[in-house]
Amino acid sequence: MTHDHQLPVIDLSAADRGPEDRARLHAQLHTAAHEVGFFQLTGHGVSAERTAALTRTMRAFFALPEADRLAISTLDSPHFRGYTRIGDERTGGSRDWRDQIDIGAERPARVPGPDEPAYWWLEGPNQWPAALPELRTAALGWIDELSAVADRLLRELLTAIGAPADFYADAFAADPHLHLKLVRYPGSAPDGADQGVGAHKDYGFLTLLLQDEVGGLQVERGDGRFHDVPPLPGAFVVNLGELLEVATDGYLKATNHRVVSPPGARERFSVPFFYNPRLDARIERVPFPYADRAPGATRDPANPLFAEYGRNELKGWLRAHPQVARRHHAALLEPAAA
Repeated sequence: MTHDHQLPVIDLSAADRGPEDRARLHAQLHTAAHEVGFFQLTGHGVSAERTAALTRTMRAFFALPEADRLAISTLDSPHFRGYTRIGDERTGGSRDWRDQIDIGAERPARVPGPDEPAYWWLEGPNQWPAALPELRTAALGWIDELSAVADRLLRELLTAIGAPADFYADAFAADPHLHLKLVRYPGSAPDGADQGVGAHKDYGFLTLLLQDEVGGLQVERGDGRFHDVPPLPGAFVVNLGELLEVATDGYLKATNHRVVSPPGARERFSVPFFYNPRLDARIERVPFPYADRAPGATRDPANPLFAEYGRNELKGWLRAHPQVARRHHAALLEPAAA
């Protein structure tokens, strides 16, 4: 598609360069988050060496024999952790032509009691491939490093719209729900469908995406069309989730995006990191001086958003992974219409 809607490029290190540079950073962040909901982030402090090491380990995982990958199948995890085969995840009801590993903060399994919310199923141990022990170190290190970047970015973003920088500190203070995907798009599906991942919005706070040089990410812009996001070496693509849109009554924007499969048999690798509050956090409306200009958050009757973060997260997993849901959580699925 067209390339004439380039995303804003924002240098986070400007926050350390004195009041003028920091004020300029806040003006850029404000505009990008309010008008686009997406931007490229540079100056984040994650080294090229760390990024290369993660990419190398990810490629090594997807090069393992299928039996080694399936040894950590998500189908064996009631916590939706592990490896998902190509075509087994769904977005908008259609299958996504990619395979991936889902990894979260490493915590003991939590089985919710009869009076506890079902979303506590989402806490639990990861599955790690015995054939590639270094994956655990690389992935958990990435989660730690990107959590620090995202925390800093969220504080600067809140400051940029005149809100208290630490307004959501409590929601993230203990056991935030951190989520990392390592994703491979193997090229076009045999039937010619080009849905790498279907159009969607993320339902948390912030997503920081590392994409390779292949491209394929597209973002819906004000003209209603999807525009390519050309890879920018060393940058993370950042987008805002629906919780931030709801928390600001629509002033900050969560934006539809999708991935078009690379042509032929060309592979594409990407690493999205989702920075989200703890599952039982109730997301309060943020006080800020532009609230009277907020247009109201987008409402989708088919996908209501709940103030309690974990309810949104669980709903998303049950929809995206129907086989895992049927195997481990049949009682949580909505009965089929008669």
